[in-house]
Amino acid sequence: MKKKMLNKKVITEVLNILKETYPDADTELNFNNPLELLISTILAAQCTDKRVNEVTKEMYKVFKKPEDYLQLTEEELGEWIRSCGFYRNKSRNILQTCRILLEKYDGEVPQTREELMELPGVGRKTANVVISNVFGQDAIAVDTHVFRVSNRIGLANGDNVQITEEQLMKNIPQNLWSEAHHWLIFHGRRICKARKPLCEKCPLTRQCVYYKSLVNKDV
Repeated sequence: MKKKMLNKKVITEVLNILKETYPDADTELNFNNPLELLISTILAAQCTDKRVNEVTKEMYKVFKKPEDYLQLTEEELGEWIRSCGFYRNKSRNILQTCRILLEKYDGEVPQTREELMELPGVGRKTANVVISNVFGQDAIAVDTHVFRVSNRIGLANGDNVQITEEQLMKNIPQNLWSEAHHWLIFHGRRICKARKPLCEKCPLTRQCVYYKSLVNKDV
């Protein structure tokens, strides 16, 4: 049976509370330009932002342009990013991406979701992160936190990330897509955690579908 989804009035309440709770929410990946964010987001697949930032802190001092990376073999780049996990695939994807950027885009990162998704290792989530955070386009990147939190609260009731993204785009005003993405991530990391959500600290218990289901079980 499908979980309940909140109505527009309650969704507005949820968004206002999230905005008040996380006024400074933003990407926690450190970057200085589109290329760095693109590479960091590729590295962040199944890896924490904290770990990615530790790896790229020194790497970005050395490698600043696509051609810098292409001086390395897959094995050499792999040694730089080994601790991010799946480093062989990520190394291969980064080098192939850098090659395409040089051959097709004069070394620049493309600014459309469609073009970004043609790059190796770049799915819809990664493309949305890049267009939102460096190109100022409205987008909702549905990572594990956004998927979990939005479905728990009732902003969505999707069985997969694609359906969840479509529902969030429908339920959240477009001018808030990028901000809401960060609010949901912050909420997922700080309160609505995967294994044990901290419901006792949550400001959304009055609205949250998940919390109400817990209360009803205890009645």
